[in-house]
Amino acid sequence: MRVYNFSAGPAMLAEEVLQQAADEILDFEGHGMSVMEMSHRSTEFIRIAEETEADLRELMKIPKNYKVLFLQGGATGQFAAIPMNLSKKTDTADYILTGLWGKKAIKEAEKYLSVNIAAKTEPFTTIPELTAWNLSKNAAYVHITQNETINGVAFNYTPKTDAPLVADISSMILSEPIDVSKYGVLYAGAQKNIGPAGLTIVIVRDDLMGKARSYTPMVWNWSEKSVSGSMLNTPPTYSWYLAGLVCKWLKRQGGVEGIAKINDKKAEKLYKFIDQSGFYKNDVDKKYRSKMNIVFTLPDNELDKAFAEQAHAMGLKNLEGHRSIGGMRASIYNAMPEAGVDALIKFMKEFESKNG
Repeated sequence: MRVYNFSAGPAMLAEEVLQQAADEILDFEGHGMSVMEMSHRSTEFIRIAEETEADLRELMKIPKNYKVLFLQGGATGQFAAIPMNLSKKTDTADYILTGLWGKKAIKEAEKYLSVNIAAKTEPFTTIPELTAWNLSKNAAYVHITQNETINGVAFNYTPKTDAPLVADISSMILSEPIDVSKYGVLYAGAQKNIGPAGLTIVIVRDDLMGKARSYTPMVWNWSEKSVSGSMLNTPPTYSWYLAGLVCKWLKRQGGVEGIAKINDKKAEKLYKFIDQSGFYKNDVDKKYRSKMNIVFTLPDNELDKAFAEQAHAMGLKNLEGHRSIGGMRASIYNAMPEAGVDALIKFMKEFESKNG
């Protein structure tokens, strides 16, 4: 029986996508083998790779002067790759700290250059106003985490900066329209809205290519990866194939614009219920609430275990908040149907009536 999986990642995939993958698992299009068994140099896989990139470019309206890379190592790998590809050791980069993933990005970047935390908020419940940012005069780049998966905080605007804007969009890629042309670099782990874990998407403006430090490992050198078609080494072929299926599924949903309307409705429903309840609470500034990761607490954290266990028994799984902050978290990515949110709200009402 399929359940409603609210995991922050790896996250649920559309059943339609999983069914197609299952149908093709033993024999992809009559080739007598699975995609996971194919050479990444084969004509068949090259076609899959090219179609996936074309579909992603169409969905995100990626301009021609941007390279799209299909890599490994997760967004965490890019925490190091970004300074190695965009700066010298003597440079300074500006980081905006709005959550725990931003904190991890800063810790890694500090190994490679000077980091200026130009703005921060702790506790992580809001986004600092742009007018309050203390940006460096000659920063190599400005880094933001567009959507903080753990803390449920998200930018509702694209900051305008003189230095190239770099954004971790792991938890919101393909969930709403984004103007790629306003960014220098966008990067995302796939395991939330693109496909299974193992694949990382990096989108880089052409003028930022070719600046990697001499000691940058080949696998983190964007230019070398681009020249090789993201196949400098064996790529995560099956994850790449599934990402392609997700892109085609998303196009059938009306593209990013179509799915954004559904996502807006899902988030609005859940936040409205939480705000009207005297039992559940969300402390994030309403202007900057994530539409993908909705965090909430119960009046007594002693109830957390019972809530999670009873929800699990009802087929509402992986609602526990991140271990670092506790509470609850409902990740409602593209593949989560509205019916899943309705089922969660119904359960939350029942739990409140029994424990309120």
